[in-house]
Amino acid sequence: MAPSDPLLPLEREIVDHLFLLLPGTAVALGVHEYDGRLPDFSTAATDRWATAADALLGRLETIDPGTLAADRQVDRFLLRLLLESPLFDLRVSRDLERNPMDYLGAAYLTSYLVRDYAPVARRVAAMVRILAGFPAVLEQARRRLRGPLPRPFVELALTIGDGLPTHFAEAEAFARTAGLADRVEGPRRAAEQALGAFVGWLRAEELPRATADFALGSERFERFLFVREGIRTPVEEIRKAGAADLARNQARLTEIARAEQVAVPQLLGRLRDDHPPAGELLATARALVEEARAFVTSHDLATVPSPAVCRVEETPAFGRALSTASMNPPGPFDNQAADGVYYVTLVDPAWTPQQQEEWLRSMNRTLLRNITVHEVYPGHYLQFLHLRGSATSLARKVYSSSSFVEGWAHYCEQLAIEAGLGAGSSAAEVGELEDALLRDCRLLASIGLHTDGWSIERATELFRTEAHMDRLPAEREAIRGTFDPGYFCYTLGKLAILDARRRLLAPKFGGSLRRFHDAVLRAGCPPIGLLDELVATSAT
Repeated sequence: MAPSDPLLPLEREIVDHLFLLLPGTAVALGVHEYDGRLPDFSTAATDRWATAADALLGRLETIDPGTLAADRQVDRFLLRLLLESPLFDLRVSRDLERNPMDYLGAAYLTSYLVRDYAPVARRVAAMVRILAGFPAVLEQARRRLRGPLPRPFVELALTIGDGLPTHFAEAEAFARTAGLADRVEGPRRAAEQALGAFVGWLRAEELPRATADFALGSERFERFLFVREGIRTPVEEIRKAGAADLARNQARLTEIARAEQVAVPQLLGRLRDDHPPAGELLATARALVEEARAFVTSHDLATVPSPAVCRVEETPAFGRALSTASMNPPGPFDNQAADGVYYVTLVDPAWTPQQQEEWLRSMNRTLLRNITVHEVYPGHYLQFLHLRGSATSLARKVYSSSSFVEGWAHYCEQLAIEAGLGAGSSAAEVGELEDALLRDCRLLASIGLHTDGWSIERATELFRTEAHMDRLPAEREAIRGTFDPGYFCYTLGKLAILDARRRLLAPKFGGSLRRFHDAVLRAGCPPIGLLDELVATSAT
């Protein structure tokens, strides 16, 4: 990158401005100058931020793309989206007026607890600052939230709020290992007291008058597609692509069931009955991580950078309501450790026996293997290992397209079956197809919930009938779509990668899957619409 690059100084300003609004994002990316900082969610502060973002966008527009190298033209587009996406949240969807979860998320301490990037005392000091400042964030929430609020947002915020004290206790326990618990205790108690008052207010005043009004609407949904993913494809085209993929996956599942002379529900039932006991979920997941890594290497599917260490742990209490399993990867700026943390959500002892069994059935051995492929190898963890080593610009280290990230991981599930994972039995493919049906339904539910007036119950029935899910996980999926409309990204991204492979594998990569996959991974996480251009130019 030449010193005369006209984009260079503005790139730094835009990224710094983004981190001013979202310091937690900076920390998760490994930019530890922002340790311990909380966002200022007051109306005055976010109005100032938005006005400054407008000015930065104006300056960005004055830079003629023709004066930039091809890769920097891409970066210019990424910088635009880095500003337009939070502006959408502030001005269009008005999240800070509608969603109490945004405020609770400011108190997440995971990056300090799981990343060994600095001495314990420094990380504890950052957590103390977060805890000490959290009551002010909750006060800003009380002033800014404008009820009646969407009911699913309130209900999930209550679940998260109820789990946060356990998370805070983890911070104190962590500090105790270094004899620093006394520094955490006072701020923790104050944070818990403020949290209790906030949760009590939500439960007493906002929950009774909450409504079903969560939808973005068609116009805002189309804008959401652009600011999050750089996509201008009409919503109806995306719906048709998702419906077609759903039909293909259902047809293949029916074909397997017919060959085995059972109905599809019985075929899936056999899979779900084969689940680990509740106490063995983590041990099973750890074994599957090692299996997946060995499979990627032995089948030459992609390069595995070194070092590569992935720990498997229980999903923290505050995240249980939002996640089945997830990956906490190393940030692209975090040069101290490459460890990934693979979180698996265990059975909640408070659930009824029926709910516990439904959850274990949804985490059966076959599906847990498929989830591990998605979250770890060759999915998210491998992708973020490559990102740390290949991102060539500040914009590409910071920008992340969900359709590129989740699309890659979902594509990897199908790739593993094509490469022979679980060969000799139909179980692995059935598990992959079941998850593919889930992702197809997410795309259709997102569009239905936000543009077609669907209720949560209608979306729940979609997951139950088309993805063959039990009631509890189906309802969780439907509720997720109310606050996470972008969960269309799995199928959208997978289809784009499959299309690129079909057209580019032979002419650009000589038929080598490893070379094609390494090129996709070198691209970073840009908008999925740029996939062809970036993969083709990075062919080696």
